[in-house]
Amino acid sequence: MTDRPLRADDTFIHRPGGGARMSPETAVLGVVVSVPEPWAQLLVEWRAKCGDPQATLVPPHVTLLPPTEVPVGDRTAISAHLAGVAARHAPFDVYLAGTATFRPVSEVVFVAVERGMAECERIATDVRTGPLARPLTFPYHPHVTVAHDVPTDMLDMAAGGLSDLRAEFRVSSFTEFVQLPDGAWAVAREYPLTGAPRWR
Repeated sequence: MTDRPLRADDTFIHRPGGGARMSPETAVLGVVVSVPEPWAQLLVEWRAKCGDPQATLVPPHVTLLPPTEVPVGDRTAISAHLAGVAARHAPFDVYLAGTATFRPVSEVVFVAVERGMAECERIATDVRTGPLARPLTFPYHPHVTVAHDVPTDMLDMAAGGLSDLRAEFRVSSFTEFVQLPDGAWAVAREYPLTGAPRWR
């Protein structure tokens, strides 16, 4: 498996030169926890307001697997792997609260995951095994990007404008996305979480 370089926010990014696949034999996949409505549209609007070119290409999400190039021939095995991961993890609640940033390491402002972080970490670790085994350039940190590689004043606007955001939702599945030639992402498959709850 060939990995693309990652940025510090470990979120969906374009391949240098555009979003096209390297060859017809490979695909670029990502795995995420999707942010539902009404918060998804709000975050898209804020990302667009900040001038982020990915606003309409990247649905609001918490990344579980960053963009990863895989052989097309491995897609069946990858789907079976992800179904197995989903079967080992139970639904859980996510609570988003306020904003934070990866600056100065990376020009990113994000909405913070206050609750549900441990569950995202466990699922992400499980996803990045088997046919999706890969290293990460930076430690995994669940978050929802709202501004990325835009001018400083736009990063500051996002940080201030969403500082009071509070959102709570139930996560009952995760989503596999595939990158299209124009750089946008399309849903490949949803994987329901059907595992037994963890006892604390």
